[in-house]
Amino acid sequence: MSYEVIIGLEVHAELNTKSKIYCDCKNAFGLEVNTQVCPICMGMPGTLPTLNEKVVESAIKMGHALNCKINSVCKQDRKNYFYPDLPKAYQISQAEVPLCENGYLDILVDGDEKRIGITRIHIEEDAGKLLHSDAFNGSLVDLNRCGVPLIEIVSEPDLRSSAEAKAYLDTIKSILQYINISDCKMQEGSIRCDVNVSVRKPGEPFGTRCEMKNVNSFSAAVRGIEYEAKRQIEVLENGGEIIQETRRWDDVKGMSFTMRTKEDAHDYRYFPEPDLLTIVVDEADIKNIKDSLPELPNKKILRYVKELGLSQIDATMIVEVLDKAKFFDMCNEIGGVSPKNIANWVLGDISKYMNDNSKNIFDTCLTPKRMVDLIKVIESGNISNSAGKTVFETIIDEDKEVDTVIAEKSLAQISDTSFLDEIADKVLAENDKSVSDYKGGKTNALGFLVGQCMKASKGKANPGMMKEILISKIDKL
Repeated sequence: MSYEVIIGLEVHAELNTKSKIYCDCKNAFGLEVNTQVCPICMGMPGTLPTLNEKVVESAIKMGHALNCKINSVCKQDRKNYFYPDLPKAYQISQAEVPLCENGYLDILVDGDEKRIGITRIHIEEDAGKLLHSDAFNGSLVDLNRCGVPLIEIVSEPDLRSSAEAKAYLDTIKSILQYINISDCKMQEGSIRCDVNVSVRKPGEPFGTRCEMKNVNSFSAAVRGIEYEAKRQIEVLENGGEIIQETRRWDDVKGMSFTMRTKEDAHDYRYFPEPDLLTIVVDEADIKNIKDSLPELPNKKILRYVKELGLSQIDATMIVEVLDKAKFFDMCNEIGGVSPKNIANWVLGDISKYMNDNSKNIFDTCLTPKRMVDLIKVIESGNISNSAGKTVFETIIDEDKEVDTVIAEKSLAQISDTSFLDEIADKVLAENDKSVSDYKGGKTNALGFLVGQCMKASKGKANPGMMKEILISKIDKL
């Protein structure tokens, strides 16, 4: 009998504040080890933390983005555990009353929409980082990351496959970047996730879950889910029992390994943080934060697919870069051309130009109006696609209008039938074999003949009209 995979995700996102959550130490990656620390980061006796208000604002932004209830009054708690990179032997987090809870996120998976419940979003501080070295067969501790502000986004166990998990993680990442609260640089550990996996036979209660900690890439999360589900199924099929535990994913080996028996909340001996005041946020401020949010990427994708007819792949690729999405939207607001053609230019020539020149599209001479004007003259048949690329290469670097460039470079297509007739007659007379091939059923020969006509006209002939004239003349031969 087949098994159903049950997945819940805990995403940890470092916030891009200038300073840490409870002190003035710089919140920055890559600085010399153990230089961005202070007595407050270290939890020295007699020190008092002070909550960074920007952290609360950022968490509320994400709460609104994920349709959560925002708790205007909440507290912070101490989560007690010992680990070498946690100098205080506790982490300040939120237990019973998080800042945000009971939300949801709509994702697209293979064109189908699915709603994933969001249990909570809470604020907390990050721990340090262990640096492992074979040189002395041990580890050292870099405490610069202690006190870096985090939000933890906890999903309901609503995910049923690694593909759904990947779509969920991609959507979370894009939202964090769109609302500009995290840079989401995985290589720097700015976004990480813990993966909870269990399996069950359809209709049965949830099975015992296992957790994989700090998976450092979304592709690793996919591989980890697939491995863990297979491992648990094999254990059950062989008459074994799944033990609730925390496991470590080794992406190089493609395996997970037992770290420790899984803790429950009571194991952390949570209690209210005595050195911090209750968090109280004015309802008007909560509303203002909501009103400040842009259109979110998941909603953009749904709009592009449902209203504009783009594929999910194209819509997702446009939305991945905020400036691309902004430019695409501005072109569509002007209207008069196919959204698909706009998307092709944004994902093709525009993206290539941005990548090759390390430029933002809005730092070039290409305005949305000029882009729409260019697409219009191509769609109308006034210039060819190849001529369109020539115009594009000019208007993106030079402050010139589309019509001006077309006139300067003599790029307008010729639709004069007498001129096209003359070219067709000449090409047909010089290519008897291709004519015979076409009449014999080799349709590729027509493309060759059209190409010869375009060459003879120096690219100025209207290719659609040219094709029709050729077919008409061949039929009469």
